[in-house]
Amino acid sequence: MIRDVIGMHDAGTGERNGNAGNAEMPDDRSEQQSDPTAASEPSRRAFVKTAGLLGVASAMSPLDLIAEPAPSTEPGEPANRNGEIRVTMRVNTKREQVLIDPRTTLLDCLRETLKLTGTKKGCDHGQCGACTVHVNGRRVNSCLSLAVMHEGDEITTIEGLGTPAALHKVQSSFLACDAYQCGYCTSGQIMSAVALLTEPCGPADDDVRELMSGNICRCGAYPNIVAAIQQVRR
Repeated sequence: MIRDVIGMHDAGTGERNGNAGNAEMPDDRSEQQSDPTAASEPSRRAFVKTAGLLGVASAMSPLDLIAEPAPSTEPGEPANRNGEIRVTMRVNTKREQVLIDPRTTLLDCLRETLKLTGTKKGCDHGQCGACTVHVNGRRVNSCLSLAVMHEGDEITTIEGLGTPAALHKVQSSFLACDAYQCGYCTSGQIMSAVALLTEPCGPADDDVRELMSGNICRCGAYPNIVAAIQQVRR
């Protein structure tokens, strides 16, 4: 009986002590809920997450947010979001389809895209004639012409004029007359000479010089160049 009373006394004392402890240590969550400023301030984790998202967004290009258009099959139409254009032309009797920047010159398209490096880049201003090619049978300074302008055109370069086993007659004449020195301008000289054969030109050497005046030879092989052309004409 005394033992039961003592037990009941201890239980009551513990319950009172527990309630007192709870009263002395309030719940932090209830305090945060009662504090209006605590709910409005972002947590550290939320701040780090927001800062990371802002960093990713600032590093993105505006083009990344635009869906890439479907490839165009129409000539002259942009084929991708980089603005490249698909152009089809016949080069040395072979059909070629290229994807190029619309600012690309015919010269750079031939040399850099199609790897036809026989056509030379000299002044890049249309003054030396080293870049001469034939477009639909007429000689053109390829450095002054944009490649996109030649959709469907027939282009002939020095590589399509003859082969080592079967040289064009002008090529053979240039060899026979030693009409070159360093050789850098020779491909342009030959392309102009071949075109001259079908152009109105008087019989005299001066007439040939006049029609070949757009092709510069810095080595000064002009007498031999004229002789080579006249040999073919006669």
